[in-house]
Amino acid sequence: MKITELFRKKELTLSFEVFPPKTAETFESVKSATEEVALLSPDYMSVTCGAGGSNAGFNLEIAENLLNKGHVTPIAHLTCVSAGKDAIDAQLSGFKMAGIENILALRGDIPEKGDYTCVFPHASDLTEYVKSKGDFCVGGACYPEGHPESPSQKEDIAFLKEKVEKGCEYLTTQMFFDNNILYSFLYKVLSAGINVPVVAGIMPVTNAKSIKRICGISGSQLPQRFLRIVDAFGEDETAMKQAGIAYATEQIIDLIANGVKHIHLYTMNKPEIARAIKSNLTGIL
Repeated sequence: MKITELFRKKELTLSFEVFPPKTAETFESVKSATEEVALLSPDYMSVTCGAGGSNAGFNLEIAENLLNKGHVTPIAHLTCVSAGKDAIDAQLSGFKMAGIENILALRGDIPEKGDYTCVFPHASDLTEYVKSKGDFCVGGACYPEGHPESPSQKEDIAFLKEKVEKGCEYLTTQMFFDNNILYSFLYKVLSAGINVPVVAGIMPVTNAKSIKRICGISGSQLPQRFLRIVDAFGEDETAMKQAGIAYATEQIIDLIANGVKHIHLYTMNKPEIARAIKSNLTGIL
């Protein structure tokens, strides 16, 4: 099922993101974890990939397994940094043959070292290309706090509008920890004439040591309320896990109460975290 069709059928959705293995040695353990997440019956699951499709084969295998064995609609991530048209065409052909209808088109992270080539400089260019290559439902990413490389949020939203005009059918946000930031962003997006569904991406932070890395990647700001939680529970692994689950749950409940219809949980391949949050939402979603 295409994600846009799902959104038309269901008023509220809960979806999960997982990532494929980096090596063949870890394939079975990662596949098992993603299958456990699928047992929670999310509305759909997205499968990430490395820069330039560096683990594209595993990305396809995991997505196909979720579709055929997990009976869950998958979204396959597709990046274009360091990838030529031939490589992208090969991935699209693989997705099509596997029956995968949904793609999240991303530029991908620019490598920190070494030269790279990018046949599509922006995700909007990749989006347009994917739409020309088959009957795919194409989604994209957005940044409630602005893309880290963008000089201003106004310019970032202008690029976002261009991406939608080139065929992006829905948007999934980067993680955020203050719902007011999302509400402000949604108002600005609508004011700019962007009317596609926006899915709220939630990252449960259950390990204090990962916070600096997460925020460095996403550019997300941590509100004082969250920082106080980390100060209080960060040294206790069990307590921090429970606090992180509770914080993410509260975020989701507040979002739904304020009219946000679609929630996407970054599970980090941890079925127990996804299970606990879904259980907390019983009767709400």
